[in-house]
Amino acid sequence: THGEFPGAADYVRDKFDDLGRYAHRPIRRVHVKLLRRHDPAVAHPVIAQANLDIDGRPVRGQVEADTAREAIDRLQDRLQRRLEHLAEIHARRRGPDAAPPWRRIRPGSADQPLGRPRIIRRKSYTMAPCTVDEAVTELELLDYDFHLFTEIGSGAAAVLYRGGPTGYRLSLVAPAVAGEVAPYQSLVTISPHPVPCLREDDACERLALLGVPFLFFVEAAQGRAGVLYRRFDGHYGLITPAG
Repeated sequence: THGEFPGAADYVRDKFDDLGRYAHRPIRRVHVKLLRRHDPAVAHPVIAQANLDIDGRPVRGQVEADTAREAIDRLQDRLQRRLEHLAEIHARRRGPDAAPPWRRIRPGSADQPLGRPRIIRRKSYTMAPCTVDEAVTELELLDYDFHLFTEIGSGAAAVLYRGGPTGYRLSLVAPAVAGEVAPYQSLVTISPHPVPCLREDDACERLALLGVPFLFFVEAAQGRAGVLYRRFDGHYGLITPAG
């Protein structure tokens, strides 16, 4: 640690304790660094970095946040996604009968979805405004299927994902502001389709009906954008902007 972070070490141990269940090989070493910047002009003063040794393969993550706990939460989530992605690649290489660690579920176990899938994980974080090019970089570096962010030119919530004729597609919560999107160099097309306004239950039904990996929508009760996505255990997760 670089700065005062009371209780941070114990919180890191608690949050990172089960990362091994998402890795396809043993985690030999975990090194986490917390740094607080004292520049008042910096929007998110806490930086959290982690370096993992996955049986000889390095995996790295870095996030910024307002507090140490928020940074640790975001870092753990980012590393979990990365490990899940690596395990998926490893399983595909081994053949159709192989499965990542979290998919090795015994019939009737508590981790197996029974009946209709439901939202079992909610994540809310502050979305720092960025350009489309920066969103593309983040998507590729972290191997995300989608990236929810605030587009810096329009100020609108947006989701970048793989698709469309160029390989990347951008969906804006308000398509009418497409002309205000800041200039970018990446080959990204902008979806003209409006984002549906749905209750959570209706969003779950639509995601199940469409069979897509995620759904970008406006939650009717709160009036804010969010992304409902399929988890590897068959249930759903929901990501919303903080505030």
